[in-house]
Amino acid sequence: MRQNFVRVLGSVAILALVAGGASACKKDEGTSEGSANKACDLKIGFFGALSGADAGLVTPMKQGADLAVEKYNAENADCKVTVQAFDSQGKADLAGGLATSAAADTKIVAMVGPAFSGESEVALPIFDTAGLAVISPSATRPSLSEKGWKVFHRGVGNDFSQGPAIASYIKNVLKAQKAFVIDDQSAYGAGLADEAKKGLGPLVIGTDKVVDNAQEFGAQISKVKTSGATVLFYAGYTEEAAPFLKQLRAAGWTGTFIGGDGINDANMLSVAGQKDVEGTIATCPCGPATAAKGTFVTDFKAKYSVDPGVYADVSFDLANIYLEAIKSGKTSRADIQAFLSTYNKAGSASGVTYKWEPNGELDPAQVKVWAFKATAGAWAPDVEVPKA
Repeated sequence: MRQNFVRVLGSVAILALVAGGASACKKDEGTSEGSANKACDLKIGFFGALSGADAGLVTPMKQGADLAVEKYNAENADCKVTVQAFDSQGKADLAGGLATSAAADTKIVAMVGPAFSGESEVALPIFDTAGLAVISPSATRPSLSEKGWKVFHRGVGNDFSQGPAIASYIKNVLKAQKAFVIDDQSAYGAGLADEAKKGLGPLVIGTDKVVDNAQEFGAQISKVKTSGATVLFYAGYTEEAAPFLKQLRAAGWTGTFIGGDGINDANMLSVAGQKDVEGTIATCPCGPATAAKGTFVTDFKAKYSVDPGVYADVSFDLANIYLEAIKSGKTSRADIQAFLSTYNKAGSASGVTYKWEPNGELDPAQVKVWAFKATAGAWAPDVEVPKA
């Protein structure tokens, strides 16, 4: 389950040996003069659900990172970088083994991800021991920055921003008088629900929970309908949210379904179906990837034949930060960690200035929250929502 806080034992000794990162490659026949004395064939890891029900949310992030590396390699053919993927399937109980594997590969000098909060809580102690710098493009649970992990960085805002923004949207845009709140009991969902409920206050007339992998929601639907709520805030992921929404509509509930970034993916649209999902709201502590700066949108569509999905532009920028470090000669894990501590530049795609506080949180001035509306089979930017 995503919320299962597993701890992998016995890895500390291994990780201590690999914390130093990669060593420089030797010049040999076929190596250009320009690449001699460089650390070559380094890897940037990507950690997240690349298969399973939640892959729709994470795949665009991986695509963004891949695009950044592809462009870098085209300009640095004498000393290329590769992306090493770690497919967590969105399951925290797989995260420990994957993190241990990543930490043991001395060619991996930086990590984009983990994508989800539950898997982050398992993987980050391992990465911290290994000195492997982490920037998550999407894990929003606030407590991730409160554990003392030196390697942790967040590329977006956390749920202290997203939760109040959701409450603001429900009160001031939807102007609801009665709201029902349901969460999936994951590290992400439970925390986001708590923050939204604080902002909604007495507008919350009922709450409930679902379990991981649930596909039948009769009990919850009955409570929502009898409550008289005109808005349902669902804090969780698409895997359960899509069938829940379909069953709500089949039962005759006509209110507004709103979720956080956990449902802001293509699978929510396709699995729920256009008729049932139309008008659904999904928030994100990020800007619209389809309005990214520079040539990002054009390049992304040329490569993948689709518009960039949520967080694709963020992952592109985060991978480019690591690539900038590598190009400047920061080729060990310790060097890259130090590079991030003083970083202060705007991403070429998102436009966000990436500058981190000592606990790894993004500079609050850079955090934005947007609401997106399911419109004609796509997530359309609706409005930027105040964070409080």
